[in-house]
Amino acid sequence: MDLLDIRRIYVEPAAAELPRGKEILARFPDAERVEVESHHRIPELYGDETNVNRWVRIKREALVLGVKKTLTARPNGRSADFIAPSTANGCAMACAYCYVPRHKGYSNPITVFANIDKICAYVSRHAHKQGVKSTPNECDPAAWVYDIGENSDCSVDARLSDNVYDLVDLFRWLPNAKASFATKHVNRDLLDRDPQGRTRIRFSLMPQRDAKILDIRTSPIAERIAAIDDFVAAGYEVHVNFSPVVVRDGWLADWAELLDQLDAGVGPAAKKQLAAEVIFLTHNRDLHEVNLGWHPKAEELIWRPDLQQPKRSQNGSWNVRYRTGEKGRHVAALLDVIATRTPYLHVRYAF
Repeated sequence: MDLLDIRRIYVEPAAAELPRGKEILARFPDAERVEVESHHRIPELYGDETNVNRWVRIKREALVLGVKKTLTARPNGRSADFIAPSTANGCAMACAYCYVPRHKGYSNPITVFANIDKICAYVSRHAHKQGVKSTPNECDPAAWVYDIGENSDCSVDARLSDNVYDLVDLFRWLPNAKASFATKHVNRDLLDRDPQGRTRIRFSLMPQRDAKILDIRTSPIAERIAAIDDFVAAGYEVHVNFSPVVVRDGWLADWAELLDQLDAGVGPAAKKQLAAEVIFLTHNRDLHEVNLGWHPKAEELIWRPDLQQPKRSQNGSWNVRYRTGEKGRHVAALLDVIATRTPYLHVRYAF
């Protein structure tokens, strides 16, 4: 089944008039066009719980084309120094733990923002205002790192528009800044962009036993590992995300096996620059209810009241995470396995 088969494009009139909007519409000449007032407000896509029954179909067939109206770079401090303004939102993949559906409603197909020129200009101005990064931190010792894919997967976005390529080109020439994005999709077209070390790709990895249930419509774990050397050779900085880490019977043994696969699958150049982020699962009560309607098997893994405790999020919804105290022991146990199996792998942070 194709990851994308765009049959309907919901388009803001202002987006259709921009050069990038025209390019995207020309790529899908046979798609039905539905004019919308705002990419935020499309009742048949967002907030309709009946869409659970066609969750994946909407992701494959629908595309939203809009204009990003608010441009801000939010401080982050973990994966990146700043979260850059999004050039897309939503995803064609369907990972069971994804947080984006919590905010967008019962479906989250890709929204592409057509005002890429303004987004790039904003990022360039913001980076120049930062000046030289004088104090190294866990994001990067020398460059200000901008996450360019907080609410989407840039490897998939690049199959729909040139927005990601424009950002890779932009950061190539920013002397004090670096782009970064996490991905679960191998898009080898990105190998031709010559990023010159100024774009960091973080391949998300988890044991295949978990991925086959949770990472729906993504590239296989083995394919992601096999791509690492090629992306390093093409001039990307490549890190790995161990995310989300799911606690279950046999989980540490499966992570040890994954680390062995990673060690065997990458060469010296990749290992020399490889670093990792370790993020244990956080789930959400509302998303749990949605998932029961389309993928209940996933909930057997990630909804574990016997292991988890609730916590109210900043937006008022209820999240669940592994219990305090127990989680600390889980983190320490996995870090021990990483140190044993892949001692060269620097863990930037773990939580």
